[in-house]
Amino acid sequence: MAEVAVSTVVTKLTELLVEQATSTISHISTVRDQVESLKNQLSWMQCFLKDADAKQQSNERVRMWVSEIRNVAFEAEEIIETHIYNSTIQTNFHNKISTLFHLYKLGTKIDRILKKIKDISDRREMYGVVVKNPNPNPNDGGDGDNERLRLWRQPSPYYSEEEYVVEVKEDFGSILAQLVTLEPTRHVVSIVGMGGLGKTTLAKKLYNDSRIANHFECKAWVYVSEEYKRKDVLQGILRGVDALARDEMDKFPVEELVNKLHNVLAEKRYLVVLDDIWGMEVWDSLKYAFPKRKLGSKILLTTRIWEVALHADGHSHPHQLRPLNQDESFALLRSKAFPGASLIPSEFEDLAKEIVVKCEGLPLAVVVIGGLLSRKLKSSGEWARELQNIRGGLLEDQGKITRILALSYNDLPSPLKSCFLYLGLFPKGMNIQTKKLIRLWVAEGFLPQEGGETAEDVAQRYLNELIGRCMIQVGTVSSLGRVKTIRIHDLLRDLSVSKGIEEYFGDMAGSSSSTSQLTKSRRHSIHSCQERYDFLKHIADYSRSLFFFNREYNTFLDKNIWIRRSFMQERKLDFIYTEFKLLRVLELDGVRLVSLPSTIGDLIQLRYLGLRKTNLEGKLPLSIGNLLNLQTLDLRYCCFIKKIPNVIWKLVNLRHLLLYTPFDSPDSGHLRLDTLTNLQSLPYIEAGNWISDGGLANMTNLRQLGINGLSGPTVNSVLSTIQGLRNLHSLSLSLQSEEDEFPIFMQLSQCTQLQKLSLNGKIKKLPDPHEFPPNLLKLTLHNSHLQKESIAKLERLPKLKMLILGKKAYNWTELSFSAEGFSQLHVLRLTLLKELEEWKVEEKAMPMLEYIVIDRCEKLRKIPEGLKDITSLKKIKITGMPVDFEHRLRTKDLFEFKNTPIIESTTDILSID
Repeated sequence: MAEVAVSTVVTKLTELLVEQATSTISHISTVRDQVESLKNQLSWMQCFLKDADAKQQSNERVRMWVSEIRNVAFEAEEIIETHIYNSTIQTNFHNKISTLFHLYKLGTKIDRILKKIKDISDRREMYGVVVKNPNPNPNDGGDGDNERLRLWRQPSPYYSEEEYVVEVKEDFGSILAQLVTLEPTRHVVSIVGMGGLGKTTLAKKLYNDSRIANHFECKAWVYVSEEYKRKDVLQGILRGVDALARDEMDKFPVEELVNKLHNVLAEKRYLVVLDDIWGMEVWDSLKYAFPKRKLGSKILLTTRIWEVALHADGHSHPHQLRPLNQDESFALLRSKAFPGASLIPSEFEDLAKEIVVKCEGLPLAVVVIGGLLSRKLKSSGEWARELQNIRGGLLEDQGKITRILALSYNDLPSPLKSCFLYLGLFPKGMNIQTKKLIRLWVAEGFLPQEGGETAEDVAQRYLNELIGRCMIQVGTVSSLGRVKTIRIHDLLRDLSVSKGIEEYFGDMAGSSSSTSQLTKSRRHSIHSCQERYDFLKHIADYSRSLFFFNREYNTFLDKNIWIRRSFMQERKLDFIYTEFKLLRVLELDGVRLVSLPSTIGDLIQLRYLGLRKTNLEGKLPLSIGNLLNLQTLDLRYCCFIKKIPNVIWKLVNLRHLLLYTPFDSPDSGHLRLDTLTNLQSLPYIEAGNWISDGGLANMTNLRQLGINGLSGPTVNSVLSTIQGLRNLHSLSLSLQSEEDEFPIFMQLSQCTQLQKLSLNGKIKKLPDPHEFPPNLLKLTLHNSHLQKESIAKLERLPKLKMLILGKKAYNWTELSFSAEGFSQLHVLRLTLLKELEEWKVEEKAMPMLEYIVIDRCEKLRKIPEGLKDITSLKKIKITGMPVDFEHRLRTKDLFEFKNTPIIESTTDILSID
């Protein structure tokens, strides 16, 4: 399917014509006209590719025609990007003369490509390829991409993993009963079924059920998969039971992790979910971590293989999932095709029943087809056409399921296809951070610009659309309802991978792909540590993106061995900076590099440089300032970088500068930043002269800002300046010392877009409610030393959904929430309020509260009585609280709630040596 390749090149040519308006290309009108003509010809070719893609599966000549278009698109991309690279590095007089020669050669090469396009076009009618849906008017049944993008329905920002789940009641009830029985030894409960039958969905529904949460003292969920790595799984379980910090776990060898986990679980009635186990040897390598002699403890295991389930527990009775019956399938299809409707309109009912029959009770097929139909015009003709594309025999042939899933892929507009294929580059089972994914999509350049929207806004809409079409699943959701991570079902990921390879879009380098396949692919993902990376040298000229996900780099080694090995690893990758000249994306997250060579500055096409957790030492090379196209620079958790060179101001296209390290962030206050007018994200930076020198005032596109180490006078300057930052959504300010104070008049009411505010430092007098940002949703306070009456002001913030009172935010022994206060609050966190002894909640306070965290408030004797009347409350998490507090909560208070919440606790675990 050449549509993706052509769409990407057209977008890049449009970008080139805008970016190079004042360059040498514009000075020679003939060359500029040729570039414009190339863009127009390829855009015109896109009109036919929908029809060609549909026909190529059954027509070899059309398949060859499509392949020719893809090849000429790649050739055009290479010629243009190579020219940009060469013209950028030529600066002196002789090079400028050389530039004119290169422009002449560029014109000649474009002429050659235009002739190829004409030849390909002449063969189009011979092969019967026509314009697919030429009328883009959605009311006339067209599907022009730009029109569809504008008309996309915006899903609610509030997502729920349980939405649209059709419960097979006997499955749920049977497994729930097994999990809560109090057998004298640890027992394994297994869910068995083919891919797409809903094993993980059912396991997650059980895992999140309040009866499970209140029955077990600790629980953990870990995804295993075919790509099983013992250490990753053990670390995942330890994280789930909050036994060890992530940094601590990296220090221990595998066998010690087994012992640590065994010791932690021995103290608790535990539930551990091992999702998607493929081999008996996987269970054998993990089972010793799970104590046997603990009353009622359970392992919940999902697998496609019956023998694996029996091997884990020979006395168990694995639960074989059945397909949905027709009524269940019909209800699931209705919920996806007509969200929120109680009935399917009568004119669609017969077609819906036929579609349900064709899906053969397979939930994934029903969900994906329903998502596809929800995006179609509500006409019976559209539904009938999709029905013809669904073939039977799904339960006997996994390949037929893939073909059904491909219907949704084929229906995607070109840029959305690229977004979907991109997900195949990530490791199986990975929870993908949505912020990172959006930055990567923007860096790749295949998102069309829509009016005044930023590229990030367009990317967010694409993400919402893929969720709405059920092509991806919501992973984790923030307390305010933002999707933080997404995941992709194994079968849909397999589709993404296979289509990506077929399209030369991307592949897993070092896998089974042939050398010729690797050579043509544009993006390469390395999922495992290699002894040598020489095979990458052959793909340098074609590569646009390079990802390293090889977590073996993070294995702890003896220090001397680590120094030698890290040096070797670093040297093995040095050729990237000299050979991969056309890279747009370089993701080295977690690769243990000690330093970057100055040749990193030669990657002048780079848009995204990911150096998170790379263990870089000293300071970055000055040549970083050469990366003039860079949009994202990610230096988070680079604990050993002491200083960032003062060249960041040269990166005028920078949109996201990510610097935060929790313990010792690199010195950043000295940076000059006044040129970064495109910057959107600056979540952490040290206070410095950049504030008064115009750096902050010029960041008019800033959406997220966090400044640390502010002195009193500088705070006033910052608060005054941010009133002009009309796009600011999130603000975090931290004072330098306990002597400093936030001013009485903070002048925040004019920050109409500000939704999140975090203040770390003394607040002598809290502003009145009308002085806060009018649309404030989340407020975090640390070291505030609030007066008692401040709570009454906070209660009256009209839109506040989340409140965090952190360490020393409130130092009084009594805390009172009055009637009808906090009318919109959903989430409340009380952390390290060391003096708090009594908490009172009056009737009708916090009527919408769903989640409470009480963390190390060691003098608090009990939860307030008024909390028990809040029917919306779903979950209470307690951390580091006295044993008496938890005992009372579980044995007395819990039974007095009108709606019983889930109780999650790590109290005892924190006391284990």
